[in-house]
Amino acid sequence: MIDRDGYRPNVGIILCNARNQVFWGKRIREHSWQFPQGGIKYGESPEQAMYRELMEEVGLRPEHVKILGRTRDWLRYDVPTNWIKREWRGSYKGQKQIWFLLRLVGRDSDVSLRASTHPEFDAWRWSDYWVAMDSVIEFKRDVYRLALKELSSHLTERRRTRIVEKLDQSMR
Repeated sequence: MIDRDGYRPNVGIILCNARNQVFWGKRIREHSWQFPQGGIKYGESPEQAMYRELMEEVGLRPEHVKILGRTRDWLRYDVPTNWIKREWRGSYKGQKQIWFLLRLVGRDSDVSLRASTHPEFDAWRWSDYWVAMDSVIEFKRDVYRLALKELSSHLTERRRTRIVEKLDQSMR
């Protein structure tokens, strides 16, 4: 499902623990790290897609997490032409995403990267909220920064101030 502007609707998930560290997944057989994300299927709401993707990619169910917030609007990124399948070139530009900030209320042991038959990640770790963007594929970095900055308002005030300062520094 691609919109008239060439963007595929998608959800992004920033999962944090009690210390406001974020879940960071290593793409299977790659050296890049990212947040869980995935497409919104026809007839699915962004929230329904988020819970489905969370289960498929991380093995977590709704009772394992609490929604802290979501982005107000779609955040978009363009995919470089050489990454786009030939049959999609000309009609597909990239992804538009609604991002969710979740708090893990379950345990680390509830995470299962093998919850689906097609795993996305082969390793995971907790990282500081202001995670360095060096290991994120370049064309997604700005959207990650925007989502982290917008959603940081849902974290505790003292911690949020330090996080936003570090994000601002990394954007320079």
